[in-house]
Amino acid sequence: MSNYAIISVGGKQYRVREGEKLLVDRLKTDEGKTFHPDILFAGGDGKADLKPKIQVTAKVLGHVKGEKIRIGKYRRRTGYRRHTGYRSSLSQIEITAIGAKRSTAEKKPAAGAKKPAAAAKKPASTTTKEES
Repeated sequence: MSNYAIISVGGKQYRVREGEKLLVDRLKTDEGKTFHPDILFAGGDGKADLKPKIQVTAKVLGHVKGEKIRIGKYRRRTGYRRHTGYRSSLSQIEITAIGAKRSTAEKKPAAGAKKPAAAAKKPASTTTKEES
């Protein structure tokens, strides 16, 4: 079992442990839902794995706004002053599990299920114009 993992969320990399909470760029996942971020590295207990076969599970706790950043522009002797601001949209996530095995096999349809019948195609006519 891994003690930590390096995951990629929103184009940034984070070193995470199980039970850790962190703020990341806004995700499209709804609050209360879980998702599986891309895992780049798993390590701990003196072992390192660059191509891990484990899965990291994270839960979205909420969507919040970041701290306000004030930006001021000034050019001397011209009367030029501009003030703007910015607040980033963030998501708070919690790492719920590190180490679950990835499911590589996809679910197959049940053996008793029938495939839908293909629609009968009409043969295309070879004549373009009728001669009169």
